[in-house]
Amino acid sequence: MSENKAPGSAEMVAAKTLTTKVLAIGTWTAKATPQTIPPVMPSEAYDTMRLMLAGKIDQWFAKNDGSGAVFLMNVTDPAEAHALLEKLPLGQADMMTFQLIPVGPLWPLGLLEPAK
Repeated sequence: MSENKAPGSAEMVAAKTLTTKVLAIGTWTAKATPQTIPPVMPSEAYDTMRLMLAGKIDQWFAKNDGSGAVFLMNVTDPAEAHALLEKLPLGQADMMTFQLIPVGPLWPLGLLEPAK
């Protein structure tokens, strides 16, 4: 006799634990000032572009309030994201820190009833 489980429940359980990307939300530190930022930005932009071309950054954004950057990273381990971001010039200069949020499939969609 089979158990009465909701459709897709095994997939939902698996999706809850699956990390497919890491959202990195950057914030300037006190060391980032109008005087210290400009000299670092050319190398920061170049090195960030290299991460994007290497496939490590999927999308990049600037926060509208100017308080930092946001990257959607093609890594599954926040530790890897941290290591990559700390190697960037702003990370080396301790001018930006990142909140790292592992993200995955939108598993609650599995609660919807299948189409008939």
